[in-house]
Amino acid sequence: MDRMIYTAMTGAKAMMQRQETLTHNLANATSTGFRAELVAFRAVPVNGSGASTRVMTLESTTGYDAKPGPMRSTGNPLDVGLAGNAWLAVQSLQGTEAYTRAGSLAVNAEGTLMTHNGLPVQGDGGPIVVPGGAQPRISPDGTVLAVSANGQATRVGKLKLVTPEAPLQRGEDGLFRAADGADLPADERARVLPETLEGSNVSTVETMVAMIAAAREFDTHIRLLQTAERNDQTAARLLGPA
Repeated sequence: MDRMIYTAMTGAKAMMQRQETLTHNLANATSTGFRAELVAFRAVPVNGSGASTRVMTLESTTGYDAKPGPMRSTGNPLDVGLAGNAWLAVQSLQGTEAYTRAGSLAVNAEGTLMTHNGLPVQGDGGPIVVPGGAQPRISPDGTVLAVSANGQATRVGKLKLVTPEAPLQRGEDGLFRAADGADLPADERARVLPETLEGSNVSTVETMVAMIAAAREFDTHIRLLQTAERNDQTAARLLGPA
């Protein structure tokens, strides 16, 4: 009985956590460069006094799905798709370096090259600034050119592109970082696809099917709790005073 209650209770809680992850993935099915979160279950013994049968079922985020999302041409000279396993280096709100696959870029009022959510893009010499009146253009190797009205192109910087050897870790801000927190070296062989954006790698159909399965498993755990309650009430009547 004790094992049934704890298994069902923690299993239902894990299914709720799984639904949260799946809902987050589904909400980002159209987000540029989004990587779907992966989840796994693990059993953890309960600390303190109690029966040895009490084991908590917890869900942990094991990482992200590394497969690339679909590439689509946009015709925007500031859009870049990251080829292969390349990542774009940006400056996070904390001032540290972080990485993203969202290559939708823009130039702010000061001429600084930014991501779509306002983070400065890291270049080979710091932030990349495009002179006023010039039109930016990004080459496949990440070189940023400023094209003047007379057609003259001037190099203003180069995107810092990295190719991590080990999987990155997603932060609370949605950006990725190395497991040890260190800045990754620039990869001169990394390439971008100009005027292209990478879509989310979330499969809406698979995610919705997984959400339905999680909901059914949650219902199963609740029914087990109800069964345990009925069994306890029956045992109390049988063992109680006549």
